[in-house]
Amino acid sequence: MSLFQPEAAAFSTLKGTPKTIVITGGSSGIGLATAKLLSELNPNHNLVLIDLNGPPPTFKHDAPHLLVHTCNITSWKDQRAGFEAAYKKFGRIDCTFVNAGISEYQDQFFTDDLDSDGKLAEPDRRVLNVDMDAASDTTKLAIHYLRQNKEGGEIVMTASLAGYLASAGAPLYSAAKHGIVGLMRALKQECAKLRISISVVAPAITVTPILSTNNRDMFNKTPEDYARDMAASGVALNKPESVALAVCWLLNEGKKGNGAGIFIQADKFADLERGLAKSRDQWMGKEMLDLFRGGRGAKLFLRLDGENPGKPKL
Repeated sequence: MSLFQPEAAAFSTLKGTPKTIVITGGSSGIGLATAKLLSELNPNHNLVLIDLNGPPPTFKHDAPHLLVHTCNITSWKDQRAGFEAAYKKFGRIDCTFVNAGISEYQDQFFTDDLDSDGKLAEPDRRVLNVDMDAASDTTKLAIHYLRQNKEGGEIVMTASLAGYLASAGAPLYSAAKHGIVGLMRALKQECAKLRISISVVAPAITVTPILSTNNRDMFNKTPEDYARDMAASGVALNKPESVALAVCWLLNEGKKGNGAGIFIQADKFADLERGLAKSRDQWMGKEMLDLFRGGRGAKLFLRLDGENPGKPKL
C-alpha cells in the first residue's frame, strides 16, 4: 500500500465549480478545518454547517454563501430541517461531509452502576447515538438530496483508525467507527447506480477538541497539551488541516473516489480500502476467497435495479 500526497492546488473541480456542501460537526475540529479549506478553494461554495453550536467568529465566509443550522445531531427532525433549509436557500445539495462525532463516554462495560431500583443500570448509548445512528441519518438525508441531481454528488464520512484497528479503552467509539466503514462498504455499489460516490476518511489521533471531551487524563490540559504528551510517547499525530485535505481530495475526485478509505497518520495519506481489496487472497486465504466469489451472484438482499436506479429488485 503506497502513500500519496494530495495537493490543494490541483483540486481543479473544487476551485472552479461552486458547490453546495453540507458539513455536520462543521463548527470545530476537522469539520471547521474542511469548511475553511473549501472557502479558500472557492469563496462561492455554499457551505452548510450543521452542529450543536455555530462556528467561531474567526471563520469568515460570505454570508450569502453560508448557512449555519444549530441543532442536536441525534434528532432526525432537527437534522432533516437543516437539509431542508439548505435546499430552500441554495436550490440543491452537491456534497455531504458526514463528520459530527464524539469520543468515548466513560466506561460502559466494566463499571457497574445501579438504577433507582438497585438493579444494574442501562448503559449510556450516547456514543452510538451520535457516531453511528446520527451519521446514518445524515447519510440517508444526503442520498435523498444528491439523487435529485442529474450528476449525483459526493458523500464523505469520518471514520477513524479505530474503525479499522479497534482502540482499547474506547469500545463503543471503535464499534461505531467500524460501523461507518461497514456502512460505506455496503452502500458504495448501490450509490454508484445513483451517480453518488461514498467514501471515508480514517484519521489516526488528530489534535482537535474531541481529545479533551470526556477524557479523564485531560484535567487542566488543553488538547495541545495532551497532544504534546502523546507525541513525547511516540504517538503519531495529525493536524485537522491534513484530514480536511483528504476530505477535499475525495470531493474533488468525484466518482473516482467511490469506495475509498483514506487513512491519515502523521499527516501522511494512504488508501486502506484499495490496499485491503488487493490483498484479499492473503487475509482471507485463496480457498475461502474462491468460495466467497462463487456465491456473489446470489440475490440475498434487496438491491437497486441497475437499469432503473431507485427501483428495488430481489
